[in-house]
Amino acid sequence: MNEALRPSPVPDLSRRPPAGGVRVFRDGLLFMAAVGTAILVWQLSQLLLVVFACALVAMMVAGFATSLRRRLHLPFGLAFTLAVVLPLAFVVSAFSLFGATMAAQFQLLLESLPAALRAAQDMLMASEAGRRVLAEVPGLMPSGARVIEVAQSVLSDLGTVVSMVAIILVGGIYFAAQPRLYTRSLLALLPPERRLPARRAWKRIVGSLHAWLKAQGVGMAFVGIATGAGLSVVGIPGAPAIGLVAGLCEFVPYLGTFVVAIPAILIGFSISLETGIWTILVIIAVQQIQGNLVSPMAQSRLADLPPALTIFALIAFGVLMGPLGVILAVPLTVVGVALLKELVIAGRKRGVAPLAD
Repeated sequence: MNEALRPSPVPDLSRRPPAGGVRVFRDGLLFMAAVGTAILVWQLSQLLLVVFACALVAMMVAGFATSLRRRLHLPFGLAFTLAVVLPLAFVVSAFSLFGATMAAQFQLLLESLPAALRAAQDMLMASEAGRRVLAEVPGLMPSGARVIEVAQSVLSDLGTVVSMVAIILVGGIYFAAQPRLYTRSLLALLPPERRLPARRAWKRIVGSLHAWLKAQGVGMAFVGIATGAGLSVVGIPGAPAIGLVAGLCEFVPYLGTFVVAIPAILIGFSISLETGIWTILVIIAVQQIQGNLVSPMAQSRLADLPPALTIFALIAFGVLMGPLGVILAVPLTVVGVALLKELVIAGRKRGVAPLAD
């Protein structure tokens, strides 16, 4: 056939790139959608943290229930009930014993405080510098109204914390009862071609969190046993209860120590000067062994998380998201490291670009 008589091909308008104005308009909409999504996520950051905390509780409950089923050959319902009731009973008992011990010892401290203050005042009055300090003390003391205001604020915050803990526990129990329902629902929201990479990333995240929880459990057990034993040798009343709470508070590295250290040291000094000094030495020794020996060994064998990264994560999440961010800083960092490994390192090994369209 003559080339001149051959019909010209019909252009495929569906593959033609959009005109300049249409493309700019589309890119602008995508940009505004991305900015709006980022603002929405930031505004809902506290809610997202609560959901993450619920998922973390669900992982612990589900793991404990699975362990009970395998070792005791229990049905799922009984194993799940025990996995919920036993840890709650343990935590409530520990804090109840700790609270009773603290209340009794602080009552003794308040009874001996006037005599100690009089002795300190007599010692300060014996020198010129001491008399100057005493002259400045009335101006430094807070007013009664200020003390009442601070007490009301603390009680209000305590009520908020208790409500938040209750919500997290209930949400975690619901998540643990039907974990596959929620994971399948989340995967169903993704396009079919994205589900396999998302499933791989989810498995890596769950595996990393399980490894971190095991390593954290080793550290918490060591801190609880060592603190209780050390304070018992020193002569602190209720040392086992203090040790239990110290182990539980070790879930938040570095910061959880102060929750137990401050009242334990006050109790030690209320008994005698030597007991207070030995209490400080015991707490420092336990934390040094935990931070330099037990934790690095557990993290290197079970979870790969550098200590420096843990410290900076605590600071960053505390500044950005407040107290709840501090509590969840380490597991959130574990999730971030797992995602980085899956999306970048594992993607390069497979020769694909998981982040590309």
